Amino acid sequence: MSPSDIAWQQLIAAVHGSGRKAALAITGGGTGAIGELLRVPGGSRLLIEAQVPYDEKALATFLGFAPGQASSSDTAVAMARSARARAVRLTPKGTDPVGLGATAALVSDRPRRGEHRFHIAVADAAGVAHCTGVLAKGRRDRAGEEDVVARAIVLWLARTCGVTAPSPRSLLDADEHFAETVVPMVDSIDRLLAGELDRLTVLPDGEMVLTAPGALLLFPGSFNPLHAGHVLLARVAEELRQQPLAFEISVTNVDKPPLAGETVRHRLTQFAWQSRVELTRAPTFVEKSRLFPNATFVIGADTAARLVAPRYYGDDELQMHLALEEIASSGASFLVAVRIDSAGRVHTLNDIPVPRRYADLFTEIPEHRFRFDTSSSEIRARGRILDQPQG
Repeated sequence: MSPSDIAWQQLIAAVHGSGRKAALAITGGGTGAIGELLRVPGGSRLLIEAQVPYDEKALATFLGFAPGQASSSDTAVAMARSARARAVRLTPKGTDPVGLGATAALVSDRPRRGEHRFHIAVADAAGVAHCTGVLAKGRRDRAGEEDVVARAIVLWLARTCGVTAPSPRSLLDADEHFAETVVPMVDSIDRLLAGELDRLTVLPDGEMVLTAPGALLLFPGSFNPLHAGHVLLARVAEELRQQPLAFEISVTNVDKPPLAGETVRHRLTQFAWQSRVELTRAPTFVEKSRLFPNATFVIGADTAARLVAPRYYGDDELQMHLALEEIASSGASFLVAVRIDSAGRVHTLNDIPVPRRYADLFTEIPEHRFRFDTSSSEIRARGRILDQPQG
């Protein structure tokens, strides 16, 4: 074994012993990195999982969306975040796993019009670091390019694990391009709570997006807790509207203090790998309709009753009409589910005195399609009783 081979194995052994956990996702080239990491004993101390979503449908399924370009820095970053989100679910609470995403466009059995390149990204609690290398066409065969990318992945991972390692730049020739970027993690939830943002989209994999297209079917609520009735109502609404639904939680409330960051994060865990969530600073439906024009909001009959009751507008009927007029002008509408009061009475849309002018804003969900007789407050009360010491 040559000195360079010994040094390489020692580097990988140091990564294994770094105390970090990592999940890898690699497509397009560089999958040899998985073998490099596992060829040296001790890989189980480091590696949580390694995935190769090679087909475009497999990649779209892994990410939760179809990327505009498979081989790009954006795709590598998205893969790293998705890998890390999975790793968080698979490791003990308090662990800070590393997610690595790598994508490449290398020598193929058909002439490649674009550059031969690789993009590698790592994500952890500190942020995202990504690098790009552009290889000279015709200088290496497929095996040679694969070897460069595989080693670059190991080196980039080593640095994130706190192991002193050369830059992937060292693997390229002087005339080949290499660039790297580090993006510190910004806590978007804290920015939302501070009023710097009005809306934050949280995807099922936990990724937070500031500029996602607005959802057209929204289920607002506090979801404290999310329960079977919410899940059933969401599914019925999707069937009726033939659209995907997003849940919406406002971190501010008309008559309550803003939610604490810890509370918001805890409630989000209920939706992990299940549903998209819109976090907003929009406690009223007028404000929600400004953020989500043309959206349909899924509400209960009790909420619908408040929307058309002047007492909820300071006993000012004009303010009620102005609010409903703005909501209507935004293209918003409401799907209304039946609600059961504390006396067991069923309340439907027909029980609500909706002004004729705004009748078209509201559509009832038939009782035979949805009825759930237990409220979140009852579920919380049961939880408190169960938590009490038993004598």
